[in-house]
Amino acid sequence: MRHSLGRLRVWLYFQLEPKAWGYGLSPFNWVICALIALSSTLAILETEPGVREGREALIHGLELVFSSVFLVEYIVRVWCCVENRHYRHPFKGRLAYLLSPAAVLDLLAVLPLLLGVVGPQTLLLRFVRLLRIVRLAKFGRFSRAVHRINVAVRSRGYELSISMIIALSFMVFASILLYFVEGDVQPEAFGSIPRALWWSVITFTTVGYGDVYPITHLGKVLAGLTAIAGIALVAMPTGILASAFSDAMQRGRFEEDEIKKKN
Repeated sequence: MRHSLGRLRVWLYFQLEPKAWGYGLSPFNWVICALIALSSTLAILETEPGVREGREALIHGLELVFSSVFLVEYIVRVWCCVENRHYRHPFKGRLAYLLSPAAVLDLLAVLPLLLGVVGPQTLLLRFVRLLRIVRLAKFGRFSRAVHRINVAVRSRGYELSISMIIALSFMVFASILLYFVEGDVQPEAFGSIPRALWWSVITFTTVGYGDVYPITHLGKVLAGLTAIAGIALVAMPTGILASAFSDAMQRGRFEEDEIKKKN
């Protein structure tokens, strides 16, 4: 009996632990990711009154099902964690695992059910489940992709920093100019540099809410120049990152080809 439980625990550990699976996600973890996506979709739809009203019992029942599955998964993970060499001790190992960031994240996913409250009150905790997908997906092929993105960003760190400094300086400079030009005309919008900075950020990022805008002729000219410069300066880090991603992907493919040749 004990031997059978031991084999079951080993099998479950390999199914549940991405590191143990070795490459990508196990079928079990694919199912968990799908359930997380479904439960998050349910939580999103629940915020719409037209969807929620009249279906409270159905939504509550589905959330109970999702939470129960995640609770069983959490308990099984705690039971299987001793298969990891870092958590070998039956008591101290499991206690150390319970205090690990991964286990705390798993606990937050089932906390609504443990608290006996499943509904709008625990909406934020239910969205924490989405972070579990990131944790599960950071291994295998996903891990390589994330690693290449990190390499790309770090390799262009200096250029990105310079472009950010230029962009911030330009936004502050534009805010100062609009403060002097529009401050007396629209004190509620441009009466101080911090107020003008809101307009500068919105214009620079080309969002353009339209709630704040200059009305003087000179102010409109400055706003137009700011908008045009914003497009150019926003494109700068985009080009830097695109070039870095392309280089990182090419290096990654070259390394994979070299590994295949050696094998």
